[in-house]
Amino acid sequence: GDSWTLRPGGLWLFDPARRVPGSRAADYLAALKTLFAGPAVSVADALPPGGPLHERLWAPLAVAGLNGAPDRVSARLFGAILRETLLRGEAHCRPLIAPEGLSAALVDPALAWLTARGVQLRLGSRVDGLDVADGRTVGLRVGGVSVPLGPCDGVVLAVPPWAAERLLPGLVAPPPGRAIVNAHFRLAAPPVLPGGLPFLGLIGGTAEWLFVRGDVLSVTVSNADRLVDRPADEIAAVLWADVARALDRDGPVPPARVVKERRATFDQAPEHAARRPPARTGLGNLFLAGDWADTGLPATLEGAVRSGEAAAAAVLHASRTTFVPLRRFPAFTLRRNGHI
Repeated sequence: GDSWTLRPGGLWLFDPARRVPGSRAADYLAALKTLFAGPAVSVADALPPGGPLHERLWAPLAVAGLNGAPDRVSARLFGAILRETLLRGEAHCRPLIAPEGLSAALVDPALAWLTARGVQLRLGSRVDGLDVADGRTVGLRVGGVSVPLGPCDGVVLAVPPWAAERLLPGLVAPPPGRAIVNAHFRLAAPPVLPGGLPFLGLIGGTAEWLFVRGDVLSVTVSNADRLVDRPADEIAAVLWADVARALDRDGPVPPARVVKERRATFDQAPEHAARRPPARTGLGNLFLAGDWADTGLPATLEGAVRSGEAAAAAVLHASRTTFVPLRRFPAFTLRRNGHI
């Protein structure tokens, strides 16, 4: 029955109304240990269970950000979350929520930008393999047809790690992690969450985070292997019971859609996080992108974006330094001051 709003920024740690109930300002200093944690340290190692701050902030944040229980996910990656949010102040803790979904916010604008510049897009075309010669990728095998690459072409594999391992023998990538389950409830009218905020965290039940987009209320449960094999209508009923209690609602379960992601992220245990490869590969013009590559961040949208930026920068750098033999160009003549 308790509720509170975390309001970081400024001297918030010294204001009991802005921090986790029951916590003291000094309690938060323990999180600094995650910033300097070794590669084998888990969140629970650095921040042992016990006390209101662990139950009401560290553990929910670790499960949501790293998709795993605190005793099996990387303290170093958890420290990266804190470094990017709470330690950077209020402006870096504001939620960015795509009101019309990620396709409208990210994918459609990117496709429109590419199309306007004459880029040919082949959607739904499975890449079966790579043709490799002289330390670089010289072609892609797509549907049994080889697509040749030019001497200055680069390839970015922005695929799940298990697909990258199939295409690039010898690549060592982290294994799949835990499932994430989402339920989307269509309500008769747009709901209002406590405080008028667009999302709400729940502690002590099955549902973990509630997000509102118009008349749709979405529920997210991370580290959800315990749910993923249950029937969709059973999952919806369990999650709606938590929602109804939190929002003081009565009545039957509204129309719902349950989405199960069995391999939602890579396994972010310390030993597997250490296996994340960089953007560059052993092939001079082949690069990796994805939240599972070594970005220093967990498997998040922010990590995926930074991975794409790193891959793009690597492609541009490689294209500037690629040596192309002159024989690949047609014959030409040099002129200076009218003389051949």
